[in-house]
Amino acid sequence: MHLLFLFLDGIGLGPDDPSSNPFACTHLPNLQALLGGQRLLASSVPYTDGRASLLALDACLGVSGLPQSATGQGALLTGTNIPARLGYHYGPKPNPAVAKFLRDGNLFYHLQQAGLKVGSLNAYPPPYFEAIHSGRRIYSAIPLALASAGVPLKTAADLYSGQALSVDFTGHGWRTRLGIADAPVLDPWQAGQRLAQLAGAYDLSFFEYWPSDFAGHGQDIAQACALLETFDAVLGGLLEGWRDENDLLLITSDHGNLEDLSTRRHTLNPVPALLVGAPELRRTFAQGLKDLTDVTPAILRLLT
Repeated sequence: MHLLFLFLDGIGLGPDDPSSNPFACTHLPNLQALLGGQRLLASSVPYTDGRASLLALDACLGVSGLPQSATGQGALLTGTNIPARLGYHYGPKPNPAVAKFLRDGNLFYHLQQAGLKVGSLNAYPPPYFEAIHSGRRIYSAIPLALASAGVPLKTAADLYSGQALSVDFTGHGWRTRLGIADAPVLDPWQAGQRLAQLAGAYDLSFFEYWPSDFAGHGQDIAQACALLETFDAVLGGLLEGWRDENDLLLITSDHGNLEDLSTRRHTLNPVPALLVGAPELRRTFAQGLKDLTDVTPAILRLLT
C-alpha cells in the first residue's frame, strides 16, 4: 500500500463563524463531499462514512501556551511529546533541543530502517539551498527530519521533470515570487493528479503546505478563501486519481491558525486528521488517534 501524508500548516478545527473562519464561508465542494456535505469545522467531528473519516487531534499536548510549529511538527514526526519533555512550545524553527529529537530518530528514519521507500514531494527552489548552505537560514522541522533520515530534498530539476511540486502546488509562485519565468505551471486539478501519481512511487510520501499558516497570520479573509479554493481543486484532482482500496491519504496539521482570522496568533483548537481510503484501512489507522504524538505510531503500525 501507499500512504500520502499531506501536511497543511496551521489548520485547526474552529467554530461555524463566517466572519473569522474561512472554512465556514468558502465553497469547498470536494472537501465537503468527503464530509457528507459538512464543512471542516469542530462541529463536524467525529465523522466517518463513504471514503473519509475525520477526527480531532489535540495539539496542546498538556502544555500551557499556544502550540508552535517546531514542537508540533516534531511531535507529529517522532511520536514524542516534545513540548512536555521540554516544558514549553517552541517555533517556528527548531532550537537545538527540538532539533535533537528530530535527529535522534523520526518517522522517515524508522520507515527506511524497515526497508520502506520514503519520498518528499516538495521541490525546493535554488535560493532555499543557497541560504541553507551559506548559514543564512536553518532547516524548519520537516526538512530537518527528512535530511536527518537521509531522504533527499527535491530540487528545481525535480520540479522541471515532473517528480515534485512547488509548495503552492501549481508552480505560479516560482514565477511570481521567485522570478523564475520558465518554471512549469500546473492548474490545481493537474497538481492533485500529479500528487496521486507521485505518491504511487513510495511507501510513504510527504508533502508540506505552509502557505496556509502564512494566510492565517495575514488575517485577510479574501486571500484565505482564495487559498482554500485552490486547495480544494487540488484535492479534487488528487481524489480522482486516488485508489481507496490499497492506499491511505492522511491530511493533518501541527496547530490551529487559519480557522480564526480574528487573531494573528496560533490557536488552542484541535487539528483535523482527515483520512481517505478503504474503511478497514481507516479504522486500523484511527485506533487510539487522539493527539499529535499518535500519528507516527499509527503510520508505523500500518506500514511495518
